Amino acid sequence: MSKFFTVTFPLFLFCVLFPISAEAQDFPKLDASPMDITIARNADMSPLIRVIYSRPQKRNRVIFGNLVPFGEVWRTGANEATEVRIYEPLLLGSTRIEAGTYSLFTIPGDKEWIFILNCDVNLWGAFNYDRNQDEARISIKPKRAAAPIESLSMAFKPADDGVSLMIGWDDTFVEVPFKKINRK
Repeated sequence: MSKFFTVTFPLFLFCVLFPISAEAQDFPKLDASPMDITIARNADMSPLIRVIYSRPQKRNRVIFGNLVPFGEVWRTGANEATEVRIYEPLLLGSTRIEAGTYSLFTIPGDKEWIFILNCDVNLWGAFNYDRNQDEARISIKPKRAAAPIESLSMAFKPADDGVSLMIGWDDTFVEVPFKKINRK
């Protein structure tokens, strides 16, 4: 008998008779409000603005005026406060916003929303929101969505002078205009 057979066959026989069990890893359940990201880019594909947020689900609930109370600061998402990264100076209303990272909050209302960029970052929810850290605030009129939006959704819409951040959930959406600053 060859030496190869004498060494290999007993190993093969051992593996067949005593299989090694491979147990599946226990992974946690999927997050009920998974994270998402939306990015607006310049014509040269460099980033202009990025938003990282968690997407809560409607699940047959009344959202605005109930789950998200009117007149109160909302993290505009779930879990951690929504993060906005601006890559070049932009205008939000008449306020110049420098490149940097900010938290996004809103104060939803039936007839008006207040959109807020705040300098505090890495916050959980809106529990530690500090108005003194607001970089900018702008008033926005909410609009009725054409169809119900099951998951909180954010996307950028190009505009002639910049981009609008579209935020929609349930039967409501808002458009937040960010304008490019003309460089001469």
